[in-house]
Amino acid sequence: MKYLNHIVEAIGNTPLVKLNNVNKGIPGTILVKVEYMNPGHSMKDRIGLKMIEDAEREGKIKPGGTIIEGTSGNTGMGLALAASAKGYKCIFTLADKQSQEKIDALKALGAEVIVCPTNVASDDPRSYYSVAKKLNQDIENSFYPNQYDNPSNALAHYESTGPEIWRDTEGKITHYAAGVGTGGSICGTSKFLKEQNNEIKVVGIDSYGSVFKKYKETGIFDENEIYPYLTEGIGEDILPENVDFSLINEFVKVTDKDGAIMTRRLAKEEGLFVGWSCGSAVYGALEYAKSNLKEDDIMVIILPDHGTRYLGKIYNDGWMNNHGFIAERDFATAKDIIESRANDQLLVVNAADSIGKVVKVLKDQGIDQAPVMEGEKFVGSISVSGILDILIDKPESIQQPVKSIMEDPLPFVAYDNTLDVLSSIINKNTRAVLVRAEDNRVHIITQHDLLAALSK
Repeated sequence: MKYLNHIVEAIGNTPLVKLNNVNKGIPGTILVKVEYMNPGHSMKDRIGLKMIEDAEREGKIKPGGTIIEGTSGNTGMGLALAASAKGYKCIFTLADKQSQEKIDALKALGAEVIVCPTNVASDDPRSYYSVAKKLNQDIENSFYPNQYDNPSNALAHYESTGPEIWRDTEGKITHYAAGVGTGGSICGTSKFLKEQNNEIKVVGIDSYGSVFKKYKETGIFDENEIYPYLTEGIGEDILPENVDFSLINEFVKVTDKDGAIMTRRLAKEEGLFVGWSCGSAVYGALEYAKSNLKEDDIMVIILPDHGTRYLGKIYNDGWMNNHGFIAERDFATAKDIIESRANDQLLVVNAADSIGKVVKVLKDQGIDQAPVMEGEKFVGSISVSGILDILIDKPESIQQPVKSIMEDPLPFVAYDNTLDVLSSIINKNTRAVLVRAEDNRVHIITQHDLLAALSK
C-alpha cells in the first residue's frame, strides 16, 4: 500500500507552471512555482515543519508544549499542521488587516487566534510582534519560532525550494523573483541557486509603505517610507534577520491596486487561483522582465499561497470596488487633494506646549485637530473634541503639556491612495491622516477634505 503517515509528509515538490497570457509580449520563459499545492496551501508549510523540528532537536520545546507566533496567517497554518502531527497547542497573533478566511482557517486547525492592531509600531506592546513575545514569556514550555529572525526559515528553502527549482529547470534558471516579507523564501532559495550559478539574478518584490527597497539601495532605514498598506504577506516596517540583502540583486515596488488586479488576472487568464502577494510578485517580476529578460532567459516566480484566503477581499467585487481597484469611474487620490490646496502648510504642535497654548493656536487657525511632534518625530495628535472632554472633567489641566493628553499619532497613507481607500481609513475614530508628498513635505487630509473631494 502507498500512503503518508501524516499530511506533513506531502509538503514540498510543488510544480513549476508556465505563464502563457499575462506575460504576452515579454521575452523569455516565465515559470511560476505553485506553492498552494502544499497541504496547507502555502509555502509556509515548509518553514513551519522545519522550525518545529529544529526546535525539538535543540530542546526548545518539549512534549505538550505551546507554539506561539506572530503571523500574517500562512506561517500559522504551516505551524498548526506540524503541531497537529506532534501534539502541540498553538496560539497565533495576527494584525487586523489579515483576511477573516485566514483567521477562520487557523481556528479550524485548533489554534487560538489573537487579533492585534495594524497601525502601531513594531515595538508597541499592542503589535502582533510584541503580543506574541509577551505570551512566550508568560506561558511555560512555550516556543516562539520568530520566523523573521529564525535561521530555520531560510534554511527550509535552502534545503527544499532552491534544489527543487534547480532540478526542475535542469539548472537553466537565469532569474528568480519573490515577494519579500520575512526574507526566508527569497534568501534561502537565492543562497542555494547562487551557489550553483552566481550569475542568477534575484528580484525582490516590495510594497509601497515598506522599507526594503530604499534600504537595499541606500543602506538607510527610513521611517518616512513606512505607512499602512493593504497587501498581505510582503513588505515590512522592520529589518528581519532572514533578509540578507547581499542575496537580492534588485527590488521592485508594487502598489496594492496593481497586485490585486494581477491576482485576479492570474485566476481568470492562467487558471491560477492564488493569493494577493502572488499577484504582486508576478506584477513586479513582469515589470522587471520587460526591460531585463532576453528571449533565452528563464525566470521563476514563487507564488506563496491560495486564493481561498482572499475570497472576502480580492475575489469580492464589492470589496474591490470599495477600494477603488476595479471601479469604472476615475478616483481622485490623496495627491489630487493635496495639489488642490496651493502652498498649504501643515500646522503641528509641540509635545511640550501647554494645553492652553494649543487651544489658542487651534482657535486662531480655525482648525480642529493637529499632529503633535517631539523633535523630528510625530508622536501623537490632538483634537478640539479631545481637549474639550479633558477640560470639562479637569479644567485645571489647561496648564499641563499637551503630551499628557495627546491621542495616538495620525496614520500615514500612500500619496496615490484613492478616495475610497482614504474613506475606509478616515472614520469616527481616525479623523485625519498624514501624507508625505514626493518633495518629502507632510500634509494632512481631514474628514472635511475627504467630504469636499467626494462631493465634487
